[in-house]
Amino acid sequence: MRDAAPQTIYLKDYAAFGWKVESVALHFTLDPHKTRVKSRIAFAPNPDAPSQDFFLHGEALELISAQIDGAPVKATLTPEGLTCAVPDTAFVFEAEVEIDPANNTALEGLYMSGGMYCTQCEAEGFRKITYYPDRPDVMAVFSVTIDGPHDVLLSNGNPVASSTHHAEWHDPWPKPAYLFALVAGELIAHEGSFTTRSGRDVALNLYVRPGDEGKCAFGMEALKASMKWDEDVYGREYDLDLFNIVAVDDFNMGAMENKGLNIFNSSAVLASPETSTDLNFERIEAIIAHEYFHNWTGNRITCRDWFQLCLKEGLTVFRDSQFTADMRSAPVKRISDVMDLRGRQFAEDQGPLSHPVRPESFQEINNFYTATVYEKGAEVIRMLKLLVGDDAYAKAVDLYFERHDGDAATIEDWLKVFEDTTGRDLGQFKRWYSQAGTPRVTVVETFEGDTLTLNFTQTTPPSAATPAPQPQVIPIAVGLIGADGAEVLPTRVLEMTQAEQSFTFSGLSAAPTASILRDFSAPVVLTHDLGDAQRAHLLAHDSDPFNRWEQGRMLARKSLISMITEGAAPDPAYLAGIHKVASDDRLDPATRALMLALPGDSELANVLHEAGITPDPDAIHAARETMGEARADLFAKDAPAIYAANTVTDPYQPNAEQSGRRTLANTMLALITRRDDGAQALEQFQTADNMNQQSAALALLISAGKGAEAVSAFETQWKDDRLVMDKWFGLQVARAQPDQAVAMADALTRHPDFNWKNPNRFRAVFGSLAMHHAGFHHASGAGYKLLADWLIKLDPVNPQTTARMCSAFQTWKRYDSQRQALIHAQLARILGTDDLSRDTTEMLTRIANA
Repeated sequence: MRDAAPQTIYLKDYAAFGWKVESVALHFTLDPHKTRVKSRIAFAPNPDAPSQDFFLHGEALELISAQIDGAPVKATLTPEGLTCAVPDTAFVFEAEVEIDPANNTALEGLYMSGGMYCTQCEAEGFRKITYYPDRPDVMAVFSVTIDGPHDVLLSNGNPVASSTHHAEWHDPWPKPAYLFALVAGELIAHEGSFTTRSGRDVALNLYVRPGDEGKCAFGMEALKASMKWDEDVYGREYDLDLFNIVAVDDFNMGAMENKGLNIFNSSAVLASPETSTDLNFERIEAIIAHEYFHNWTGNRITCRDWFQLCLKEGLTVFRDSQFTADMRSAPVKRISDVMDLRGRQFAEDQGPLSHPVRPESFQEINNFYTATVYEKGAEVIRMLKLLVGDDAYAKAVDLYFERHDGDAATIEDWLKVFEDTTGRDLGQFKRWYSQAGTPRVTVVETFEGDTLTLNFTQTTPPSAATPAPQPQVIPIAVGLIGADGAEVLPTRVLEMTQAEQSFTFSGLSAAPTASILRDFSAPVVLTHDLGDAQRAHLLAHDSDPFNRWEQGRMLARKSLISMITEGAAPDPAYLAGIHKVASDDRLDPATRALMLALPGDSELANVLHEAGITPDPDAIHAARETMGEARADLFAKDAPAIYAANTVTDPYQPNAEQSGRRTLANTMLALITRRDDGAQALEQFQTADNMNQQSAALALLISAGKGAEAVSAFETQWKDDRLVMDKWFGLQVARAQPDQAVAMADALTRHPDFNWKNPNRFRAVFGSLAMHHAGFHHASGAGYKLLADWLIKLDPVNPQTTARMCSAFQTWKRYDSQRQALIHAQLARILGTDDLSRDTTEMLTRIANA
C-alpha cells in the first residue's frame, strides 16, 4: 500500500535524470508468488542534468542482491526506492528482486489474471517490477529473457530465441519503462499478416484464452485497417517484424500501447455478432487504432514528463477520431464526440476536478488520465489543424516526426514545429494547454443595409486551477443560410483572439440565418439567441450536419427545461420538427437517430445549474418521461413503418450502414414499446440473431417493467460469457426505475458472478449506478452510501479503479442542500478510512473541497 500522505509534484520543478541508460537486460523466472527479476542496467553520467543523488524507483520489491560493476552495493531502501553511491563514470548496475504477482491486485506492474502473467506499467507500474529510473524521459533499448511454465512467453520487440518454457526478446527501439510489457500463459494465437508500403512483411498475432478464438477476426481486420490508414494519411510505417495483441480480463483501462506487445482489456478487443453490440464493434475498432497509432505518437516520440501526457494522448485521440470518421460516418462521429465531450469533459471543467490540458501540478498521475487530457486535448489539436489548414498541418506533423523521433518531447516542441512551418506565433494559442475551464462565447447579430455584423464576446469562468483566465484563440466556423434554405455563404473560419470582437459580412440582399460554430469548431459553450423559427429553419436547411443536429438538440433542451421549471407541455414546434426529421430519407438512418435522441438527465442538470437553477433529479426524469410519452403519441402511426423499413434482414455486419439502420429501428422500438406493452420488443428479443438487437430489446423490456423473464433467459443463455454478463449486470441497473436502481445494484453485488475485484464487473454495476442520474441521486442518499461502501472496500485492493469511480461525486455542489449534505457525509467517511490510498485521497480531497 502506498503512503496515503500525498506529495505535490510541480511542472516547474522538472529536472533531467542525472544518468543516461544505455541498455537494459531483464531476466524473469516466473512464479505466482516468488517471481525473480534480475536486471542489468548500463548507466552513464548525463552531462545535461543537474547534480543529484543516484535514486532508482522501486515499490513492493524484496531486494535479494545489488551490485555495481560486479561489486556488492550498500543500498539505502525506502518504500519509494533505492539510493546508493555510484562511480563518476559509466557503470553497470545489477540487481535481483523477488515480487508476488498473484497478490498484486492493484493490476499495476506484473500481476496475474486467471492464471496468466501480464503487465501494466503506465504510468508508474514498472517500479513494482524492479529498481529503475521509472520516468518517461529515460529511454533505453531493452533485452528480455523469460523462463516460466507456459507455452506462450511474450515481451516487446522481436523474438531472438525460444525453447520449451524459455524465450528471449529484443526491442531495438529505445523506450521508457512505462512501455515495457510481458505476458505469459496458455494462450491461442489468431494469426494474420500485413505488408507495409515498403514491402516488409509483418506478422500479426491476437492472443486469447481458449474459447475466445471466435471473437478475434474483427480485431485483426481493424488492426490491418489502422496500419494501412496510418501509412496513407500520416505516412507512418510500422517498424518491427511482429505486432502482438493480448486480451486480458483483469485490466484497469481499455488497452495499453506497449511497443510491439499491446495488452487489451478483453472488452476492448474481443467481438462477435452474437456477443457484441454495434457500439462494441465501433469502440473496439477505435481503441485498436488508438493503441496502434501510439507507435509513433507516444512510443517513437514519447512525453518528457507526465505533465506532457496530453501530447501523446490528445494527439492520438485526434488521430483515432479521424480514422473512425474515415471508416464510418464523419458527421455521426463528430456529433458523438461532442456529446461525449459535453457529457464528461465539460462537467470536469466546471467542477472541483477542473485542470488544464497540461496540468501544472499533481499528486497521483493516475488521476490525470482524464477527459480533459484526452478529449479536450484532441479538440485542441483539431482547432490547430483548422487554424493552419490541412496542408500546413501535414507539413508540421512531418517535421515533428523528423525532428523528434526518439525524443521525449514537450508541448513546446509540438507547437514549435507549427510555428516553424507556418510562421505563426502560437503564444496565445498555447493558453488552451495552460488554462482550465470551458470558454463561454456569446454572439449578438445586427443587420443593417446589406451588412450582417456578428458581435462576439468570450469569457472563461475562473477556477482554482486558473483564477484569472485570459482571452484565447477561438476558431469559429460560420455559414449563412438564406430564407429559401439555400446557403448564402459557405463555411468561413473566423479567428477570435480578443475578449470582444466583431466580424462583418456585406453584400447581402436580405438578413440570413447565421449558422455558427459549425462542426463544433471549438470546445466552447455558445450562446446564440435564436428564435424557435430560426432554429427550425437551420434544422431543416443547414448544410452543416452538426449544426442541424445542434438546433434540434437546442429545441429539445428548451422544451424540457420549460417542462422542468414551469410545468409546461412538450413544445409542439419541437415535436413537429423531429417528426419531419424521422421521415426525411435524405438523412442517413444514423444521423436521424442522433437527431431524435433526447438530451440526457445529466446534461439537463448541467444546463439548469449554469442558469442558476438547482437541478431536481426527480423533476428531470419526470420531464423526460413525459416527453417520451408525447413522442410515442406523435409516432404512433409512423414508428412501426420506420421500424420495419430499417430492420436489417441481411447477415449481420458491423458496418456503418447496417449499424445506422439498427440504431434508428431501435429508436422507433423504444416508442413502440410505450404503446404495445413490450410485445414488439419481446419478439425482437426472442428472435434476434445478434447481441445488438437482443440487448436493445432487453433494455426496453426492463424499462417497461416487463423484463423479468427476459432477464432470466438472457442469464441462462450467456452465463458462461463474461463480457456478455457484464452487459447483463449493467443493463439491470441502468434501466431500473429511479426508486429501484440502488436496490438493484445492491442485490447484484450478492450475485455469485459479481467479482468485485474485476474492474469490468465492478464498473458494470457501479458505473451504471453512477450514470443513473435520478437513481444515484435519489433523495434518500442510498446511492451515495452504497457507492461509498464499495469504494472503501475496493480501495485497498485496487486504488486506481477506486479513484476513478470517485468522479461520480464531482458534481455534488450543483444539487440541493440536502443532497449536498448527504454526499459530503460520504466523502468524509471515505476520507476518514485508515490507510486510504494516495490515488483516492487526492481525488476525494479535491472533490470535497470544492
